[in-house]
Amino acid sequence: MASSLKVLDRIPLFRVLNDRDRREIAAEAVEIRYAKGQCIFGEGDPAQFFHILKDGAVKCVKLSCTGKTCTMKVLMPGELFCCDAAVFDGGTHPGTAEALGDVTILRLSKTAYLDILRRNPDAALDVIRYLGQRLKEAQEHAKVLALDRAEQRLATLLVQLGTRAGVQEANGLRLSVHLTRQDLADMTGTTVETTIRIMSRFKRDKLVSGTARHLTIRNLEGLRELASAPVPASA
Repeated sequence: MASSLKVLDRIPLFRVLNDRDRREIAAEAVEIRYAKGQCIFGEGDPAQFFHILKDGAVKCVKLSCTGKTCTMKVLMPGELFCCDAAVFDGGTHPGTAEALGDVTILRLSKTAYLDILRRNPDAALDVIRYLGQRLKEAQEHAKVLALDRAEQRLATLLVQLGTRAGVQEANGLRLSVHLTRQDLADMTGTTVETTIRIMSRFKRDKLVSGTARHLTIRNLEGLRELASAPVPASA
């Protein structure tokens, strides 16, 4: 239970709870391990649990109307995922969660968590704030996809990955999560061909090095400046 408590203490939705309630939640949490490529839950499955990533990385994917699998985002340790679906009765998972490598998940029954929320109005308000922030992030992501140029979208994604999953080495930030070129294309709303072309340009400009699966960010500030550059009026 001690290791579960350490994970819960890093998550705002649980940090607001008192020690007794946190210990009760930690005692209810079940630790489950998944191997690379295993499905944690599928799109459309009943959302009966809160899932907290303890170790490893997970990608969330959705199926398009043509049956194509699209990567939506990557989750890192300490992140709570699909809690918005679990909050509501009858909710289903909006996407599929897949292990990118060996991962450990803490799975918590939504019944146990909602019982604690009923006794703790401050925690319930925090859930409302958290869901509002998730909605704001989704709207911001939609705006980026609609308005930013492809190279800005890719630069923004690399900055986010470098900040969340970068390991400092002599030549830059090595991404601890391994993604394919298709993953990068899906998450930026571009084609694989466009992603390859932009990544080649980033390498020439010494912003990154390596491959999509083994990527090192050599100039995080350069990518950040590119991501925030204004779009020309003629674009």
